[in-house]
Amino acid sequence: MTEPVLYDVEDGVATVTLNRPDNRNALTAEMSNAIIDAVDRAEADDEVRCLVITGREGTFCAGGDVNSMMEMMSGAAELHEAVERIQHNTHRAVMRVAQFHLPTVAKVDGVAYGAGANLAIAADVPVASTDASISFGFRQVGLAVDSGTSYLLPRIVGENKAKELVFTGEMLSAEEAGDEGIFNHVYDADAFDEQADDLVETIATGPTIALRTSKQAISQGLNMSLKEALDNEAALQAQVFATADHEEGATAFMEGRAPDFQGE
Repeated sequence: MTEPVLYDVEDGVATVTLNRPDNRNALTAEMSNAIIDAVDRAEADDEVRCLVITGREGTFCAGGDVNSMMEMMSGAAELHEAVERIQHNTHRAVMRVAQFHLPTVAKVDGVAYGAGANLAIAADVPVASTDASISFGFRQVGLAVDSGTSYLLPRIVGENKAKELVFTGEMLSAEEAGDEGIFNHVYDADAFDEQADDLVETIATGPTIALRTSKQAISQGLNMSLKEALDNEAALQAQVFATADHEEGATAFMEGRAPDFQGE
């Protein structure tokens, strides 16, 4: 049987590719645990400067493992246990991506549905091809939202729009999702990999410690007053001043050249 995810590191970019297109890359327990393991590998690798999540063969991720849930519905006593197990694994995978310490990019080329949509927007920078689509359609299978919808989606589109997308289960085209801010960029399908990879390269070749610290500051700032955020930024910035990348950036600025950041 094929591995549920493929893991590769090249030029500081760790790519986690969902590798079960026959199952539309559904977040089975095996898939969820494989995602967690892959992200753990990336976190332990000092060479990694950016994490990319993507899927094979025109599907990003079709969401939760509905087939497994249906199989368990023959016994009411077993259903609650099955739902808990599926949600536990799925939730951990989404959280692991959302809490990764370095910049993350989701490359969505195909359908991102339900929990799969949340896996996409758990990344710092979700981008899509014009062939992509996305839906938070839990209603279609008679379920309430899970896997982080209530936390992630309103922070992107606002509370009222999030409710509408959940209440209707609307399938958004890549362009529509881009207009709502769900995707940072929508690239033409023919040039998707090239353009998305250019963006990833820009992030991965940046001052890694500074970007990691900025990510931390932005996440923390959402729950702070302006004064608290300013004080937090000052404390975090003090840690970055001592990095080699700051010295390189300042030197390059004074010399009128592009900096060559090494992620140190």
